[in-house]
Amino acid sequence: MIPYFIAHLKKNSDVKFIYLLFQIINWKRYDESTGVPSLSKNTISNIKTYVPKIKEQDYISKLFFSLDNTLQLHEDYLQLLYDFRSFLLQKMFSINDTFPNLRFKQFNDKWKYKKLGEVADIVSGGTPDTTKHDYWNGSINWYTPAEVGNKIFVSDSQRKITNIGLENSSAKILPVGTVLFTSRAGIGKTAILKEKGSTNQGFQSIVPKQKFLDSYFIFSMSNILKKYGESHGAGSTFLEISGKELAKARISLPSITEQKNISKVLFKLDTIITLQKQEIDNLKKLKQFLLQNMFI
Repeated sequence: MIPYFIAHLKKNSDVKFIYLLFQIINWKRYDESTGVPSLSKNTISNIKTYVPKIKEQDYISKLFFSLDNTLQLHEDYLQLLYDFRSFLLQKMFSINDTFPNLRFKQFNDKWKYKKLGEVADIVSGGTPDTTKHDYWNGSINWYTPAEVGNKIFVSDSQRKITNIGLENSSAKILPVGTVLFTSRAGIGKTAILKEKGSTNQGFQSIVPKQKFLDSYFIFSMSNILKKYGESHGAGSTFLEISGKELAKARISLPSITEQKNISKVLFKLDTIITLQKQEIDNLKKLKQFLLQNMFI
């Protein structure tokens, strides 16, 4: 059972304000333990803080609870967007048959099964010798798995390599539109290259053949490819899928024209989701700013 304390409010104290006050107190500062963090009733009772009059407490608490309600509404809307995206992926993609449940009126051809290697080139990466200074701090983007998974598009890597570094390693230049696919230590994280670049050996990147495969379409199948990679990976130290094995992945595809139409819908939805996440982040930053500046 987790120990806790109950605060009984006295007169001229607003319960919502006190709740906010508890959020900004640095409880760790008063930790009395040498092991598991803990506070005694006496220590908690003697913590000093500044409190305004009840009327100002009321104004402050109303402001923050209005902000919290707004934040909750935005988070609920974001969840609806995620649910809708999941619904579209299930209905607009053909997985176990040749006809999806939801498609544009102008398309009625069967989807065809293809091996990923038939419609894309699978390209592995490499790392230049880190002891060679002239291999590094160049102008060529060079990505590691830690940089992929939080954004749809990437265009600027944390570290960059030189042409000499590229030539003296197994790293390769990948064109714009390449879908980076992490192949180890977390198989299946993806991102689309917005600027050409290279990767380390933790990737098996997917370079679509433009006549057969659309970048955003295959990016939208990330979960399918992730499951395939996890079920077909090998290794005793950590799970890894090879480029040869990833190329065998069997995927159902429509014509390139239908792929692009599906991609447009998903891209618009993903853009709305990204903007919604940014709005939530801004509201959280605003709340943190107000907490830090409206309380002494």
